Amino acid sequence: MPPALPDVPQVPHGRTARRLEWQHLAPGVRDLVERRLGAPVVEARSQAAGFTPGFASRLTAADGSTAFVKAASRKAQRPFADAYSAEARTLQLLPEGVPAPRLLWSHEDDLWVVLGFECVDGANPRRPWDPAQLDACLDALETVAERLAPVPEQLRLEPLTVVLPRLLTGWEHVRAVDPTWPHLDEAASLSLRAQDLPDSGHFLHLDARDDNFIVDATGKAWLCDWNGPALGPSWADTVFLLVSAFGDGLDADALLASRRLTAEVPADDIDSLIAGFCGFMLEGRDRPVPPSSPYLRVHARWYSEASWAWLCARRGW
Repeated sequence: MPPALPDVPQVPHGRTARRLEWQHLAPGVRDLVERRLGAPVVEARSQAAGFTPGFASRLTAADGSTAFVKAASRKAQRPFADAYSAEARTLQLLPEGVPAPRLLWSHEDDLWVVLGFECVDGANPRRPWDPAQLDACLDALETVAERLAPVPEQLRLEPLTVVLPRLLTGWEHVRAVDPTWPHLDEAASLSLRAQDLPDSGHFLHLDARDDNFIVDATGKAWLCDWNGPALGPSWADTVFLLVSAFGDGLDADALLASRRLTAEVPADDIDSLIAGFCGFMLEGRDRPVPPSSPYLRVHARWYSEASWAWLCARRGW
């Protein structure tokens, strides 16, 4: 079993976001939410996981009704408001059986985007990974791949490497800032193969991290934050998630061999995606720290180290 990454700082899991609180929302937005709930809000539990500053809270109303509500200002938080709007469109097109919290309602105007979801009773998976919770998340990804095949045409998704071009360009950044990086040419060449991977017309959530899952009391995993899907190999989300498993010291290669989506995938194809992911994170690591997300670069560094260590182990470097 590979070692974990004890010397690489990790984000404080579950405490990475700087979010709007209920009392900071505009009065008109609070009124809108309470009308949708049907009673005044008596408790608001802000969700501190993730890397965005938008409002995201579990709300309880005076009559006992609950909802998970997201909100972002179009003026002050334009990129996040646009992401919430995109998520609403995606969720409305998902077929039955996809393990996603149900969108109950949405509101968009010139100032705000507000979404109301069913409130799943659960929590983000623990880190370091608990094997049973990891299996539940991998099961959820297999269900997503099954339920979204074929991909609904109305989603109008673009290829993985178009949505995330740094999967292809990340190693050129590394070449510019650290031309002595070991195995640089091999890693860059591997990453470029990501644009030509076979069977790349499948739905990808593309942000299936631990903080975007909720594991409920039955052990079922629910996948959240559906704002940026793409087309790619059906197994790509599984590989991206297993980078964190490798970094936490689990046998990610044994998990690849045991899962339906990855068991038969050629090793070079998986290595291509890991290489692209590593380059993506290495470039992200070196970007300025956004004031709305102070831990985003810590996150990128940890994932770059984990994916590089996994790639080296797999390639014998």
